[in-house]
Amino acid sequence: MEQMLSIEFGLILKIHRHDVFGAGTDTIFASLEWAISELLRNPHTMKELRQEARKIGQGRLAIPEDDIAKMPYLKAVLKEALRLHIPAPLLIPRESTKEVKLLGYDIPAHTQVMINAWAIARDPSIWEEPEEFRPERFLNIRTDYKGFDFEFIPFGAGRRMCPGISFAETIIELALANLVYKFEFTLPSEDGLDMTESDGITVHRKFPILVIPTPCE
Repeated sequence: MEQMLSIEFGLILKIHRHDVFGAGTDTIFASLEWAISELLRNPHTMKELRQEARKIGQGRLAIPEDDIAKMPYLKAVLKEALRLHIPAPLLIPRESTKEVKLLGYDIPAHTQVMINAWAIARDPSIWEEPEEFRPERFLNIRTDYKGFDFEFIPFGAGRRMCPGISFAETIIELALANLVYKFEFTLPSEDGLDMTESDGITVHRKFPILVIPTPCE
């Protein structure tokens, strides 16, 4: 009996590790891919971020994690990328614990609730020119994705918000800063960049990015 419980417990741990690893890497990859896509579509933003990266990098081999805090424009770029391209647009399903009336609607207890974070982040009553990629909008406001500003919740909010928020933030910022710091990116053709989204729980690009990386001198 003890051996059977041990095997079952081991399988549960293995499944959970797979879920955590898969969920973390998939959403981080999607977020980084969308951020680079938006930078390619907005050369002035790419130039601004590269200038900040070079100022912080000061000719070193790479920008270390400790210096990321000195890059406010990088953080604004990431926020704007997450606003327009939330990795999981409907977040994780919730369930109402009791009957409640919300905006005139009666929601019974134990109702499954899907939160459309994608629509909230593009609501024109909240965001000025919501379809435009404008990192500058985050430079002079305190709005963040830590779960306290409900108009911007790519990681969810409350006690059940994404537990990997700090990990994702660190990895994406560090990777994006060093990619821009070390390389110039150009598109192989003048046809532009197809921003079509794929279907799924996690929203990826439908077509992969094809770019020409040139090492910066």
